Amino acid sequence: MRNINFAPGEYYHVFGRGVRKSIIFQNDFEYARFIVVLLATQSDTRLKNYTRNLRKFLKDFSPPFRGDTLKEIAKWKNVELVAFCLMPNHFHLILREKREGGISDYMQRVLTSTAQFINTKYKISGHVFEGPYKAVHIENNRQMLHASAYIHRNPRELRGFKNKEEKYRWSSYRDFIDKNRFPTLLKPDVILEQFKDKKAYKKFVETSSAKDLDSF
Repeated sequence: MRNINFAPGEYYHVFGRGVRKSIIFQNDFEYARFIVVLLATQSDTRLKNYTRNLRKFLKDFSPPFRGDTLKEIAKWKNVELVAFCLMPNHFHLILREKREGGISDYMQRVLTSTAQFINTKYKISGHVFEGPYKAVHIENNRQMLHASAYIHRNPRELRGFKNKEEKYRWSSYRDFIDKNRFPTLLKPDVILEQFKDKKAYKKFVETSSAKDLDSF
């Protein structure tokens, strides 16, 4: 999976899971924190106390960064976040590399920050994630569309979300089919522009067959 060279301008399906398939996210705060880290670390911008807005973000998903901070992150992105879904013991992302080494640096920062937070909070030590994250090069539009459908359908595995993935908070699916909550830091256009409108994308996700998605 990782025997690939990330290249600027290319898209990748990146995913990972908890060590021994253990739970990564124990509560809403931890899901929200991971999303904020995904948004914040797209550039090398030094952020002070960026978790101070987590409580408000958790309450209403208002953008965790504003003004000059938001402009700075957007201006100097190393990666572009296209889609995401966080599950209790794993995560999926679609990323575009914007500069050489961008995805590698980004994922190191995201996973290190999360592991340090979890180990400190629960007073434990050791690995949080099961080995290196995995990555698959997205080579064409068909693969891109089916990767996004696979990612956004993941919540169907959870009790209460079968065929109700649009209600799941910890995924970018809502941002695809409704208002984008993070318009500067989440860029789904490479996928959405291939559909007549957002309703058409929603129908595509809902009707994608297991056969189409097996390879993801």
